Amino acid sequence: MARVERYAKFEGTARRALPIAVVGGAGYVGSITAVGLAHLGHRVVGVDINRERLAQLREGVAPFHEPGLAALLQVNLAAGRIRFTDDLPEALGEVQVVFVAVNTPRRDNGEADLSHIIDVARGLGEHLQHYSVVAVKSTVPVGAHLTMRRVLERYGRKEGMDYDLVANPEFLREGFAVHDFFYPDRVIIGGSSADAREVVRELFEPLGAPIIETTIENAQMTKYAANAFLAMRISFINEIANICERVGADVKDVAHGLGYDRRIGHEYLRPGVGFSGPCLPKDLEGLVRLAEDAGYEPFFLKAILEKNEHQRRQILGKVYGLLGTSLYGRRIGVLGLTFKPGTDDVRNSTAPEIVDYLSRRGAEVLTYDPMASPDAVLAGRRVSSAYEAAAGADLLLILTSWEEFRGLDFERIRREMRLPNLVDGVNALEPSAMRRLGFTYVGVGRP
Repeated sequence: MARVERYAKFEGTARRALPIAVVGGAGYVGSITAVGLAHLGHRVVGVDINRERLAQLREGVAPFHEPGLAALLQVNLAAGRIRFTDDLPEALGEVQVVFVAVNTPRRDNGEADLSHIIDVARGLGEHLQHYSVVAVKSTVPVGAHLTMRRVLERYGRKEGMDYDLVANPEFLREGFAVHDFFYPDRVIIGGSSADAREVVRELFEPLGAPIIETTIENAQMTKYAANAFLAMRISFINEIANICERVGADVKDVAHGLGYDRRIGHEYLRPGVGFSGPCLPKDLEGLVRLAEDAGYEPFFLKAILEKNEHQRRQILGKVYGLLGTSLYGRRIGVLGLTFKPGTDDVRNSTAPEIVDYLSRRGAEVLTYDPMASPDAVLAGRRVSSAYEAAAGADLLLILTSWEEFRGLDFERIRREMRLPNLVDGVNALEPSAMRRLGFTYVGVGRP
């Protein structure tokens, strides 16, 4: 229960207990938001169409790996502050605030798919029973609120009378999302109605974080800009790493020195296989499409995306550099499938894409990840340990920086492998230590 105790000081700190619905409440952002608001003392109902996840949440089981979520969920279920349903009309019966936390996936052309947002707007248009503040957590392009407004107008709903729209973008990091809910760097609230902004401000004031009130457009753009900036930092340090390899410098020390500059800082200066996951690539591509639709050619943003694709090719180039031009019949062990440590999420992760590439080139690929969702359909053969992945391998490839991998018995790993080739795509290990053990070690930007 230690994970609950660190948030105990927030329990019941709401100025008043408001009835709140979270649409998409069984999803990642939705469930964190619902549980967090309930812990502050509000009466929360999570609404979703995923009945399997709803059943898990009702039993106090988190439907995905997120430290602290299950324990906090159980506390608030026991306190009667949170419940879950698939009945939207019933959920909207008494609510004063509706949070929208549905997914906005990427279309093939890069733009955000707003179909789930539109579905929510239709549901609200049909079933809102009295005035409510509608706060959108989902990441949407600038102007998405106009689409919601048009849908609501078709049902005779008038902004300012039946509802007010507010943009309240989320900035949760997978693996740290519960912490980030209670200890945000800032809370962004965008909306044209001062009264609606004040309602949302009241919800988050107990957290003690800076609260920035602005327009809906500014709030939406802030979310896109934040993720684009983080992606830029990753692509930047990967570019520096690739130069380091060619001039005899060590990117680890270079990044360390950079980070002490207060104008720069240490975060997102870890070179590797590039950025991936459910947010950064999607949101950066969405921003590119938004710019193009507005008549602007975003050369710099496109360069970030191109660099990210280039970085994946760099990692594959290291594999070819050790194994030669043909991978047919080679056995390759892969450690790490999730897009980063601390999560079970493999959505849009670079690692499965690399595994798929290697498999299509005729390699036998054995993969191990300590947390990756067992339901994920992935190329290669999943095994139950790093040692099993290394058995008989011609090369071992590390693609996620799990702490577990640093503690492996690499003498045993070396004995298990057929050839001692090690490509450390995330710089999880020390080159000198691996070479002393007899590995042919290749990292990213390391001598």
